[in-house]
Amino acid sequence: MQAIFETLFDIVYLISVITIGITMVIRSNGNRQYRLFGIMAIILGAGDAFHLVPRAVALCTTGLADYTAVLGAGKLVTSITMTIFYVILYHVWRTRYQVSNRHAVTAAVYLLAAVRILLCLCPQNAWLSASAPLRWGIYRNIPFALLGLLIILLFYRSTRKSVDDPFRPMWLTIVLSFGFYIPVVLWADTIPVVGMLMIPKTLAYVWTVLIGYRSMQQHTGK
Repeated sequence: MQAIFETLFDIVYLISVITIGITMVIRSNGNRQYRLFGIMAIILGAGDAFHLVPRAVALCTTGLADYTAVLGAGKLVTSITMTIFYVILYHVWRTRYQVSNRHAVTAAVYLLAAVRILLCLCPQNAWLSASAPLRWGIYRNIPFALLGLLIILLFYRSTRKSVDDPFRPMWLTIVLSFGFYIPVVLWADTIPVVGMLMIPKTLAYVWTVLIGYRSMQQHTGK
């Protein structure tokens, strides 16, 4: 039952976000904000596919234990693409609210993203092993969480200052995504049922993408 439900969920998710992303790129009509949002959605879906597709195959065949290395490699790719996702979301913020300075904030975003990616690439993560060390899962997620917190604060302040109702819940979608993700990092290996939190985490990302898509529809009338 888990294999069927999870596989169907992942298929719908991947097709949906990638389709929305491609649609936004095509219909952006030169609008940088929505083109960036579309690229962001495509990267989200494509990156997650590296982990979710092997996971679906594993669940529907011989089990996760036989796909440890492939799933680990997929997690590495997903970790990097999710970091890129937030860097692009930062540029969506700059474009939407016409931010032309804030160089220190830009430097912080890129520094946190670079540290996160470098930590992900460290061999100590043992991505391909069935016994990857928890402490490295924590290490690599510290700059990621700080990056997420920074993006949360930026959208929270800007949406209220400019009374931007379409993007008003953006900060909340990021809070929810991290709120569901952090317990998985900490406890999923010892309490497997915690891994189910990845479903609401994924839905939070879908909500993020839909905010941009609906805003584009209102802007273009399509």
